[in-house]
Amino acid sequence: MTTDEKKSDKSEKEKEKQSEPERLHEGTAAKNLNKKEKKGRRAVWIDEETLEYEIELKSLQIELMKLQLHIKAVGMRVLAIFEGRDAAGKGGTIKRITEFLNPRTTRVVALSKPNDTEVTQWYFQRYVSHLPSAGELVLFDRSWYNRAMVEPVMGFCTDEQHKRFLKDVPLFEQMLVKDGIILFKFYFSVSKEEQARRFEARKSDVLKQYKLSPVDNLAQQHWDQYSVKKFQMLNESNRSLSPWTIIRSDNKKRARINCMKHILANIDYPEKIAAERLIADPAIVISGIDEIQHMEEHLFKPGLLRG
Repeated sequence: MTTDEKKSDKSEKEKEKQSEPERLHEGTAAKNLNKKEKKGRRAVWIDEETLEYEIELKSLQIELMKLQLHIKAVGMRVLAIFEGRDAAGKGGTIKRITEFLNPRTTRVVALSKPNDTEVTQWYFQRYVSHLPSAGELVLFDRSWYNRAMVEPVMGFCTDEQHKRFLKDVPLFEQMLVKDGIILFKFYFSVSKEEQARRFEARKSDVLKQYKLSPVDNLAQQHWDQYSVKKFQMLNESNRSLSPWTIIRSDNKKRARINCMKHILANIDYPEKIAAERLIADPAIVISGIDEIQHMEEHLFKPGLLRG
């Protein structure tokens, strides 16, 4: 390639880069909604859905701050588990929940694979030390439920270990709840088509490439196996003391908003906003019982199963 050709190629790439739309930081639209026109400011078109989302998100984040103060004041212990397929939106929801909370009393737990010592321990042992103390809100970005779906599908545990886990986990969670821990279990449900689209987006977005992993690359290939394990997991671990809440997450923004609403609606705290403002969308927030019924009806029709 000649020098002139190299310069031309570089120029074309720069033009392509400049033509790519800039993504505004979340909250920018709502923050600047009533700003006046003046020199040095540029008008930007924002769709109404994004603006409504940002306004409601801020309102709910304020409520979460009130809740955190109450948790600390009365010494509550709150644990929220976030499960679901890869690229289902768990991490993004956790980020919005914790964005303005005091990190001294809010912790996010995202454990890597067990080390050589942890492999020899009681399965739940490495999670116990991360459970909330008085006044804490703890969010698990994946949890002991790795053994319900990822590990058996990927061959990281034996069939016997998987079966033993499904028998033990309701008893383990019963102990936590009876000891006073407030437990939320969220399963983020994404469709196969939307998951594939998000994987492709990760490949081209420099800020998201860290999320790619070898397990992600096999998620689509093993979709049906994951569906079977999800069905087994819900059947064995959806209990009255520790029920599952399913979050339909093809629309990430609606998933985040409704997950927050569910948490806020189920804990009392001072100066809480009107209850009707915390009613979750029934098309987004599904009970574990309803999801089990849906899966029973469509288990032999994989194409109709939700993620």
